[in-house]
Amino acid sequence: MSSPAKVLDPAFQGVGQKPGTEIWRIENFQPVPLPKSDYGKFYMGDSYIVLQTTPSKGGSYLYDIHFWIGKDTTQDEAGTAAIKTIELDAVLGGRAVQHRELQGHESDKFLSYFKPCIIPLEGGIATGFKKPEEEEFEKRLYVCRGKRVVRLKQVPFARSSLNHDDVFILDTQNKIYQFNGANSNIQERAKALEVIQFLKEKYHDGTCDVAIVDDGKLDTESDSGEFWVLFGGFAPIGKKVHNEDDLIPETYPAKLYSITDGEVKIVEGELSKGLLENNKCYLLDCGAEVFVWVGRVTQVEDRKAASQAAEDFVSSQQRPKATRITRVIQGYETNSFKANFDSWPAGSTAPGGEEGRGKVAALLKQQGVGIKGMTKSAPVIEEVPPLLEGSGKMEVWCINGSAKTPLQKEDVGKFYSGDCYIVLYTYHSGERKEDYFLCCWIGKDSIEEDQKMAARLANTMCNSLKGRPIQGRVFEGKEPPQFIALFQPMVVLKGGLSTGYKKSIADKGLTDETYTAESVALIQISGTAVHNNKTLQVDAVATSLNSTDCFLLQSGSSIFTWHGNQSTYEQQQLAAKVAEFLKPGVVLKYAKEGTESNAFWSALGGKQSYTSKKASTETVRDPHLFTFSFNKGKFEVEEVYNFSQDDLLTEDILILDTHAEVFVWVGQSVDTKEKQNVFEIGQKYIGLAASLDGLSPNVPLYKVSEGNEPCFFTTFFSWDSTRATVCVLD
Repeated sequence: MSSPAKVLDPAFQGVGQKPGTEIWRIENFQPVPLPKSDYGKFYMGDSYIVLQTTPSKGGSYLYDIHFWIGKDTTQDEAGTAAIKTIELDAVLGGRAVQHRELQGHESDKFLSYFKPCIIPLEGGIATGFKKPEEEEFEKRLYVCRGKRVVRLKQVPFARSSLNHDDVFILDTQNKIYQFNGANSNIQERAKALEVIQFLKEKYHDGTCDVAIVDDGKLDTESDSGEFWVLFGGFAPIGKKVHNEDDLIPETYPAKLYSITDGEVKIVEGELSKGLLENNKCYLLDCGAEVFVWVGRVTQVEDRKAASQAAEDFVSSQQRPKATRITRVIQGYETNSFKANFDSWPAGSTAPGGEEGRGKVAALLKQQGVGIKGMTKSAPVIEEVPPLLEGSGKMEVWCINGSAKTPLQKEDVGKFYSGDCYIVLYTYHSGERKEDYFLCCWIGKDSIEEDQKMAARLANTMCNSLKGRPIQGRVFEGKEPPQFIALFQPMVVLKGGLSTGYKKSIADKGLTDETYTAESVALIQISGTAVHNNKTLQVDAVATSLNSTDCFLLQSGSSIFTWHGNQSTYEQQQLAAKVAEFLKPGVVLKYAKEGTESNAFWSALGGKQSYTSKKASTETVRDPHLFTFSFNKGKFEVEEVYNFSQDDLLTEDILILDTHAEVFVWVGQSVDTKEKQNVFEIGQKYIGLAASLDGLSPNVPLYKVSEGNEPCFFTTFFSWDSTRATVCVLD
């Protein structure tokens, strides 16, 4: 252990204290802050460090550190960037995820910070580069790839660089041309236009002309003619030629290695979290990506040695340049890391922001690393989520065998735990025609046959409405705010009305506790607002009471309303409303906590102690958007970073996970057969996220079709409704 505190690089003092991007260039083996005006410019002869600070809804900041290595940078500069990255992480409390970025093979996450693209420039600090405005303008040809993040690569200015499969941009002094290969992707063509606009504003003061040239359409138009003249005249172009840079690393079953004194040794046995010791570093080789896992109590020098060992490992294996190296700290592992293990036990997620950072900071201080710029996490402010338009038409059916029975108006809002229901809410949103919210509610005690029938009948209803409804599946106990808000009030009662449920109870020899107007019943009222005021029947015993809530106690023809000493006025108002809903015209008997009558305690089977603690709320998480694929039959997801409405491509199905809900968004151009499997896809994702990220298996799941996105989906985007395609009924 070092005795005197080691002074960290002054360039890193006070970093990571606000959301956004911070960049340093390595100059004479030292990190130098880059002016904001130069963000997005990366010189091929240089190495850079990029810090992305992201606010978490949990209240703390999340950190990603990337070190970018230009293809012409020196080995020494690249090594300096890697080492300084470790030091920067130490300043942040030793919990950032670190990424190595090689020019031309940058990760999607890195590129997402610099939309629409980055444009690597010739030269570097060591060669005394000229600023772009000092250079004589030179024609440049780029190949433009990527549907969501753009990989722009300069290629030789020659006809032989063109092909039929890609989109190319030719940047000349007075005009920018976009050449669309005949087989190119429509989304890549759209992204190329964004890049052209970027080039026009950044390097042409927004004044040059833009021309589109389509492959195979040689006509007399001047743009097409001009384009081919620049290449020495029109002639057929060849097929796409693949080179080393196009090699995609192969993914294969992960292998775990321990790293001791820079030596990498295989760890035998099945991959499990228990193999990872908190005072060691490990290397996880997945082929396309190599992870360095760092135990929370490892020394800073060991962390540096582990990162270098990973570089040496990839080099010795002669892996393709696109092989990624990612370093994760214990407790802050990414899902792509955890997915390689047989299991990742629940409860092993990252500690709270301040607690985790404080422990790491104390440890690093012991090791002689001075910590500066430590920031406190922002307080979490509870927000009322977007809710559907009120005053719509509500229809509810209870599933019974192969039929659905409509509920009478006076019963809408009563849900029995042993039953399944279909809810159809028809409403108007803005100037559009009717919108539909179609949802299955699954009681926790309902039988599987009723659950399957509810899903089947709901699908039939959705198809009859031409697929327009937001279609959801909601489990008891996980009702989302927009569902609860539709019912004023919503009451969940014990037992069930369906024939299948009653038979299952009888077959098990259990007593049917189905609520009736004559039951002895205790109803808990814990909600405080329209979006959370679900009420619930609990066991009619004194231990069910809680000082923070209100309760209704039904005993024969009497109903007591019990107000806990910590209950709110809103809860007390709701209690009266629920009593009128369950027993219209009933005269309430008031029982404030501490003033209860003998009749009240007698109905509960006697007085007993109970809690006065507020039920804990779930941790708020940040939303994530994913694409998915089936690799050799295995369901895999890939995150879309810094997502926006632009990432919802009409030919795709995407998954939005807010942790409180999961949405499967379906583009209009998706194949009809694929649309039929949306809930299966959503369920596969939930199964994966439940094992890796602690997602509840009973999280609400929705299917949302393009053009019919509800407010509680669009709230996660900067949404422009004029760009959304609107579907209307014939």
